[in-house]
Amino acid sequence: MIQLSDVGILSDAGDIYSLTVEQLLTPEGFAQKGAEKLIVAIDASKIRPLPKLLTALGIKHLGPAASEALALAFGNLDDIMNATEDDLATVDGVGGVIANSVISWYSRPDNKVIIEKLRAAGVEFGNVEVSRLPQNLVGKNIVVTGSLVDFDRDSAERAIKDRGGKSPGSVSKKTFALVVGAEAGASKLTKAQELGVPILNEEQFKVVLENGELPA
Repeated sequence: MIQLSDVGILSDAGDIYSLTVEQLLTPEGFAQKGAEKLIVAIDASKIRPLPKLLTALGIKHLGPAASEALALAFGNLDDIMNATEDDLATVDGVGGVIANSVISWYSRPDNKVIIEKLRAAGVEFGNVEVSRLPQNLVGKNIVVTGSLVDFDRDSAERAIKDRGGKSPGSVSKKTFALVVGAEAGASKLTKAQELGVPILNEEQFKVVLENGELPA
């Protein structure tokens, strides 16, 4: 998209949904078929889940985990952007730094213009995916490292979050368990051993997903 902004086709992120195949053919390097596929993909992204939309806005400090927390807490983009800093900061997993960053981002007139362009294009502002799985991992942080057989990294983290848990990227005293696969990170394994954090293989991880408790 940098190439498109360089030639004046995109002035900001809000312009992406007004792109046409003809515009994409203008910069060198876009073929007809590639341009058509990109337009289809852009159109499909209008219904992306709210956490992914929040992350895509490029708000400083606002990553996937905090985006998901805000989406679940408020339900739609308008309520998030119109919330007070205190309201945002009290959401578990957000805090003052991220809350301030969200408020600062939305206070800029050019960013408000982007939001209105997205609205006019029909982008879904309230697509929050609610898991119907048992919430047996609420309050539990499970870190995953290495390669698993039946899960890739994203699906393992999603399995944890869909059951109410969290999947941070590092081991701490708050970690409920460390799931270890092939070629696991040595630093995470060492940290877990130092802190006495339970270390699980993939089959034990599946037991935790099923009942929320460490296997005997």
